[in-house]
Amino acid sequence: MANILVVDDEMGIRELLSEILSDEGHAIQLAENAQQAREARAQGAPDLVLLDIWMPDTDGVTLLKEWQRDGLLTMPVIMMSGHATIDTAVEATRIGALNFLEKPIALQKLLKAVQAGLTRAQETVRAPALAPRPVVAAQPEETPALGGFAVQNPAAAIAVRGGATVAGADNHMFNLSFDLPLREARDAFERMYFEHHLGREGGSMTRVAEKTGLERTHLYRKLKQLGVEPGKLAKKNA
Repeated sequence: MANILVVDDEMGIRELLSEILSDEGHAIQLAENAQQAREARAQGAPDLVLLDIWMPDTDGVTLLKEWQRDGLLTMPVIMMSGHATIDTAVEATRIGALNFLEKPIALQKLLKAVQAGLTRAQETVRAPALAPRPVVAAQPEETPALGGFAVQNPAAAIAVRGGATVAGADNHMFNLSFDLPLREARDAFERMYFEHHLGREGGSMTRVAEKTGLERTHLYRKLKQLGVEPGKLAKKNA
């Protein structure tokens, strides 16, 4: 049995989720707004939080940022919304949300996401604390990591000449200019990120969705928005 906090301003959604998860043997705590969620979190971290994005006082993403900032994001959080954009879902996962469920939520998707979240929480609890490793100066032949990519030239990871050069697992080089407007730089990085994972997974959308933590539908929309074509990448890496 797990302690699950459900945060949603719609009474019908709260009651439905409470009924479903209670039938699964979980203890459910309900909050109808961010303030009640804060109070519930202050009483102790639940095993999992289901958090609605659009709420009248403070939206779910803002509350998620607040918990992350204050060191309170110690439990898996699954975001929920029927109106969120892809950018909102991606932002939530970047902040620390484990998953995103689109309303109306299908029963099997809900149960699968909750189980995955509880499994993640148990793995975190069981993981032994690691002693800090001594900092060793990198030798010229070493290739430190930058955001999941291997940096071929460590100096390129710094804002030298306004950009960075990184390489994916297949040693394909990616260049990113820091002189771009923020939105364009973000899109460029996301394009590199998804191309990297699509290349590693042979174009498999299922495996890429699992790796990136996105629902397949959201992944398809995001790739279309970025102009990334999985089919071409799969053929290129075949």
